[in-house]
Amino acid sequence: MSQAKPLIGINADYRAAKKDAPAFSFLTAGYFDSVVAAGGIPVVIPPLADEDDLERVLHMLDGIILTGGADLDPRRDGFMLHPSIRTLDARRETFDRMLVQMAARKRIPVFGIGVGMQLLNLSQGGNLFLHIPEDLPKAVPHKDPIDPAHRHALEVVPGSIMERVYGEGEIRVNSMHHMAIDEVAPGFRVTARCPDGVVEAIESTQDAWFAFGTQFHPEADSASALDLRIFEEFLCGIRGEVVESVRLVA
Repeated sequence: MSQAKPLIGINADYRAAKKDAPAFSFLTAGYFDSVVAAGGIPVVIPPLADEDDLERVLHMLDGIILTGGADLDPRRDGFMLHPSIRTLDARRETFDRMLVQMAARKRIPVFGIGVGMQLLNLSQGGNLFLHIPEDLPKAVPHKDPIDPAHRHALEVVPGSIMERVYGEGEIRVNSMHHMAIDEVAPGFRVTARCPDGVVEAIESTQDAWFAFGTQFHPEADSASALDLRIFEEFLCGIRGEVVESVRLVA
């Protein structure tokens, strides 16, 4: 008898009502298409407000993907709002923060993408650069407003999920962000960087929690066919097929 496909929760984005449009939740198809292609069943979660409701949903899930989107509001963590920041809708960010904290408490497997990785790091005690051009002036461009398919090189750490996905040789990934991880949260380590030093992937070093994130977007139209392997690794880890081999020493 074949093993049941894992249920993967995916947080939806949210747009508040405007004069000419009602409020609605939405999700880029690449997220759920990638989960399906990797052998999972996607479950889209709207921004719930009640913790008990979310508790019931999480009880049914085998893993969670924290999606990308606009920027986290640094004022929620005691920092000034940088002029370059375009914040997530407050309803979505409030829900996302609740979601990642509950997932961490329950040790539910998590894969964070883009701002999802930033939130994973932030929620566990790390922090962020608010604007790469100012905080890291020697960095290569990580966002090109004219070219949504902008790419840069990637350097992976041996013995990590990223190495298993990409192997050796020259690697290039899409790049569409202006914020980035500064200090990595306790219990995590960096597993890929851009050659300029900007963090591009992190991975849990905790035996009890299978969690990792990528700053780049393997679900996007600008991703390579190889990027789908990241979703396959996530599902393998949930099934316990690779969990032991991904435990890293801090």
